[in-house]
This record gives sequence, structure tokens and C-alpha cells, in this order.
Amino acid sequence: MKIDLSKPILDRNERMAAENRALFDEHGVFVLDLLASPGAGKTSTILATIGALRERYRIAVIEGDIASDVDAQKIKAHGVPAVQINTGGACHLESDMIRRAVDALEITEIDLLIIENVGNLVCPTDFDLGEHAKVMILSVPEGHDKPYKYPNIFGRAEAVILNKYDTMPVFDFDEAEFRDVVRRLNATVPVFPMSATRGQGVEAWAEWLAARIEAQRAAATR
Repeated sequence: MKIDLSKPILDRNERMAAENRALFDEHGVFVLDLLASPGAGKTSTILATIGALRERYRIAVIEGDIASDVDAQKIKAHGVPAVQINTGGACHLESDMIRRAVDALEITEIDLLIIENVGNLVCPTDFDLGEHAKVMILSVPEGHDKPYKYPNIFGRAEAVILNKYDTMPVFDFDEAEFRDVVRRLNATVPVFPMSATRGQGVEAWAEWLAARIEAQRAAATR
């Protein structure tokens, strides 16, 4: 007899994720779950996104880390509400953590909620948080072979950001091979070359995200 101990955990997570999504839908909040390895540029991408969209949308951020509130403080310094979740060692966020964080925010004053998940290319893929899109960030220094090694996260992503694009001349990164493998895993996923800290390529990404936000707001008014 084989007992799958992960099933009760995932089932419980799925139930809370559905409740989260119903709450977000009720208030017309678009929720983005950002996934990446440590150092890929999640926080810098969030700051670039805030800079591009803050005049159009009310934005809040949930920061997930094993420890510290460094990233949340960076977000708050830009005048954006942020809640820090410290997992204490867990390699991913779960839907009940998100619900507690959302309770600390004014959901009626949010159009876009960005979740920065714990830096990890494996665990966060399997946990629904109630988000409307999971977006994967890969930085050029990590190498073009990551879709071979972590196919699930690329397969699940609704968009891929290729960050630190300005470093391409320095690293042995085969962009054509990278895009080919990503297309085989996820045929319709858009790839956005970006240098978040330099502000390069942010506009195309921001417009894709704005279209998703508008669709969410429209659905909430029906």
C-alpha cells in the first residue's frame, strides 16, 4: 500500500487558492506570481514594473523570502504597499500565507498585486496561490540551458522575462536555442528581453501585463 503524503497538503492548498481567486475576482484585482531563482532580478523587475504602471494602476506587493524583509523595504521606499512573508525555511509560498498577507492590505485599493515567490525553480511551480498568471524570470548569466533542466516552470509560465539582457555579450548564452526549447515546452508563451535595472525592454512587458489587468477589471464589472 502506497500513501501519497503530499496529496492532503496540495488539496488543502488548492481549496484556499480557489477562495483567494474568488476574492481577487470579486474585487477586480489581477494577481501575478513571479517565479525565479535567487539573483535573477525579481525585485528589480517588480520595481521596473511599478515605475511603468504606477500612474495607471494601484499596485501592492507581497514579498516571499526564507528570512529578512530587505525586499519589502525596497518596495515600501518607492511608496508602494508591501507585506513580507518569511517562510522560515520553506522553499515556496502557499495559498494560506497569501491570504494572511492580503488581510494586511486594503484589497479595495489594489488593481495589481505582485507576489514575489521564494527564489526557487522547482517547488513554487506546483502551488497555486490564487494568482491569475505565473511569470518566469530567467537572467542571462544563469545560462540558456535552464529550460532543459526545469521544464515544468517554463511549461507553466504565461510569460517569460529574459532579464539582464544587456549582459548578453559577456556570457555564452545561445538565445536562439533558449527560445526554441521554450517554444517546445510552451508554444504560445511570450518572451520579453529586459534589463530591469536599466529600464530596457520594460515597456513591452508592461503593456502585456496592462492588457491582462484590463481584462481582469472588465470581468469584475460583468
